[in-house]
Amino acid sequence: MEQRTNVTEFVLLGLTQSLQGQKVLFVVFLLIYIMTMVDNLLIVVTVLVSPTLGAPMYFFLGYLSFMDAVYSATITPNMIIDLVREKKTTSFQACMSQLFIGHLFGAAETLLLVVMAYDRYVAIGKPLHYLTIMNQRVCILLLLLAWVGGFFAVVQLLFALNLPFCGPNVIDHFVCDMYPLLRLACTDTFFIGLTVVANSGGICVVIFVLLLISYGVILHSLKNLSQEGKRKALSTCGSHISVVLFFVPCIFMYVRPPSTLPIDKSLTVFYTVITPMLNPLIYTLRNGEMKIAMKKLWSRKRK
Repeated sequence: MEQRTNVTEFVLLGLTQSLQGQKVLFVVFLLIYIMTMVDNLLIVVTVLVSPTLGAPMYFFLGYLSFMDAVYSATITPNMIIDLVREKKTTSFQACMSQLFIGHLFGAAETLLLVVMAYDRYVAIGKPLHYLTIMNQRVCILLLLLAWVGGFFAVVQLLFALNLPFCGPNVIDHFVCDMYPLLRLACTDTFFIGLTVVANSGGICVVIFVLLLISYGVILHSLKNLSQEGKRKALSTCGSHISVVLFFVPCIFMYVRPPSTLPIDKSLTVFYTVITPMLNPLIYTLRNGEMKIAMKKLWSRKRK
């Protein structure tokens, strides 16, 4: 414990050391962050106030947007500020908080995607029993399971809290993450590294496989639908399937021997900054009922 207090803050090197590059990235990421927060919070408000969006699908979409908003707010603002700040430091407590919240909401969101895939399977495969199967109690239970899985994923962070950091304190990254922190610890971190691979890496692989199987089953069940039914189902699920590709960076980052690579920063930008911006476009804003509800909400505010 005494060793750890030697390091009270960490220095983040950020995405680039180029001053010109930092200015460009500041503008780009600021616009992305504004778009991310506006889109996700708009979806949350629309789902909450629109009586026509009472179906289980919109219940889950609302929580997905809420998770994206919190996840983005945990990481992106600090990164944007550091791009224009000369001294890029973060306290030990702030670093651990970012690590905890980021992993909690990231893991819970990936599990929620599996829940949403199951919801689509029931809606397409058993349309007559959809509301009976996916009743309010079941929806809340599935959401709670996603959160429980998220808390299970952050168990590994207890190890990080007890790691001795006695210097140096420079992190070659723009966020606090497990592998860069393990490099700074002045103790043997082999076992903790394996725990990260088994925990974070295991979750990424399992969710990736479950989503592939889920949407494979959904696509197989389309053969029993009419042409119009197939068209609607494919319109809903086609974009959802593309989200499976987002797990590739996660798998590359965590399903490997504990180490840091130069490409890690770019991959982290993809799933911490870009994905929360794309999720509303992929899952929600292409939905006809959601668009109608947003238009009604907008016209109501103008009055």
